[in-house]
Amino acid sequence: MTKVLLSIAGYDPSGGAGILLDIAVFRRFGFPGAGLLTAVTAQNSRTVAAVRCLAGPFLYRQYETLLQDVDLSGIKVGMLGGPGNIAMLDRILANHEGLPVVVDPVFRSSSGRWLLDKRAVRSYLDRIKGRITLLTPNLDEASLIFGHRLKKPEDMKVAARWIVDLIAAPCLIKGGHLAGKAVDVLYDGRRFFLFPHRRIRKEVHGTGCFLSSSLLCYLVMKKPLVEACSLASEFTQAAMKKAVRLGKGRATFLDF
Repeated sequence: MTKVLLSIAGYDPSGGAGILLDIAVFRRFGFPGAGLLTAVTAQNSRTVAAVRCLAGPFLYRQYETLLQDVDLSGIKVGMLGGPGNIAMLDRILANHEGLPVVVDPVFRSSSGRWLLDKRAVRSYLDRIKGRITLLTPNLDEASLIFGHRLKKPEDMKVAARWIVDLIAAPCLIKGGHLAGKAVDVLYDGRRFFLFPHRRIRKEVHGTGCFLSSSLLCYLVMKKPLVEACSLASEFTQAAMKKAVRLGKGRATFLDF
């Protein structure tokens, strides 16, 4: 049976992130990709100029119509765009218990624009509690959830443990923007695993989307969580080295 993977995310017209990048990664691994659109943005490789969130009921209508035609083997969640979509995500996840689900909690763009109301973050986390395979926040997102700024790997460990207790699911905190050596920290509820990597002196658009969508692919391929995280990190690093600047801002994933 062909395994179809689903991205629930926003639309980036540049193609450098969001639903377009997710589906490109799924296809790179040989999986057909489907997408539920949560929001439309006006953005390029430098900035997000505007965001228009789609209504929650329409998100669910997309889902219902899609499920009449295909079965899903895995779900990746990115930008939700607005509080109304949180309840719809809750309903969707309730229908797919046991399926690999990777959530990349996109709260704010790299250029600083908020993509989800800060007041909705706790509700978001409550809705996904115990229903996902892995949460993949970056340093800023993990700091927002935890309530304190994370500056070093030890801080990331403390935050990861706290987040896992909060959401009842493993957490991988991405440390690409640490001041020192770059390292990602995974806590699976029992043990910590560190994934150090060389710092790439290049700003690349959509790294969080790329990592989380490739991670989902490895999980659907039945890789254990720790191995999937390691493989996805290596795959992302290799792809970042090949990224090129198509515009005047950050580089874009092309050859992967």
